[in-house]
Amino acid sequence: MTMHPKRDVVIVINPGSTSSKIALFKAGKMVAERTLNHSLAELSQFDSVIAQKDFRMQAIQEFLADQDFSVSEVLAVAGRGGLLKPIPGGTYAVNEAMLDDLTAAKRNEHASNLGAGLAQQVADQYGVKEYVVDPPVVDELQPLARISGLKGIERHSAAHVLNQKAMARQVLATMGKTYATSRVIVAHIGGGLSIHAHENGRMIDGNNGIDGEGPYSPERAGSLPLVDFVAKVLAERLTLDQVKKLLASQSGLRSYLNDISIKNIVARIAEGDETAKFYLDGMIYQIKKQIAEMAGVLNGQVDVIILTGGAAYATAVTAPLQHDLAWIAPVVVRPGEMEMQALYEGVMRVLNHEEPVRVYQSDASTIKGGTGR
Repeated sequence: MTMHPKRDVVIVINPGSTSSKIALFKAGKMVAERTLNHSLAELSQFDSVIAQKDFRMQAIQEFLADQDFSVSEVLAVAGRGGLLKPIPGGTYAVNEAMLDDLTAAKRNEHASNLGAGLAQQVADQYGVKEYVVDPPVVDELQPLARISGLKGIERHSAAHVLNQKAMARQVLATMGKTYATSRVIVAHIGGGLSIHAHENGRMIDGNNGIDGEGPYSPERAGSLPLVDFVAKVLAERLTLDQVKKLLASQSGLRSYLNDISIKNIVARIAEGDETAKFYLDGMIYQIKKQIAEMAGVLNGQVDVIILTGGAAYATAVTAPLQHDLAWIAPVVVRPGEMEMQALYEGVMRVLNHEEPVRVYQSDASTIKGGTGR
């Protein structure tokens, strides 16, 4: 990796729903990291996510003040991307159009909407540029994958893009292959599930786990029998907001077992809880179906299947998937996530001229490669 003289510190900021992760990378290595936890009581004083910016910035500044580096060493700042318009994957320079869309929460409220603004404020402090990498709204679906089956409704992508692409690059590198020339299926298994087919560097098909597609997860419903679900909505007179909450956080294993912890559920199974086993097996069964569907998208030509996310720590989840899907391709387990590393690497690919920086514009149809501000 090309090193930049003198300036080789990259600050990485990743805001989550109840925490802010911040890290320092120097000369290619993470040299400091901290997770700044925010209590619900602290966050409840704000009427919107974007209103939390100054509160979170104070905690970030306290972390930076404790670190041993100088202003002249800082090369760039990377922030987690938020809920923008659908865009191609890549590293984006933070600009006013991006900040305006995130501040207005045009696509929805989410803690990731803070990433670009926090990165900009820190970058201005050090006189460097700020970027976001592979936001969750990256949408690279091929045209046929967008067809829903009902005119006027189109499928779109929403996934754990940052971790999916980073894990794909990492695993393929160990195989002597490149992400830009490979066919991969990545299954991120956490509170939500996203399973996508990656072809030659693009996520060409997969489930929208946020809006309710694919397998059910610890918290989310996945695809449902439509007529029965519509009947429930009408009978209970649910509002759209209530429907979104039901699908995103009150369904899946929570609805069946009143628990979202895979660790707890596995412990219940070990104690003989057959109900817990049945519904965990059901989730694994649906994950297996979704992965096989993505193999069909890639015409069976799959270099590797990757299982990642928090639930991938549980062998009770990954072992049956490895066994049952080995006929498609090698199944590699990479538990957890590498978002901080992925944010750093995305910025360095741009700064080392390995790929162009992208420029966000409010009209998604005009997203392009180019130079930053």
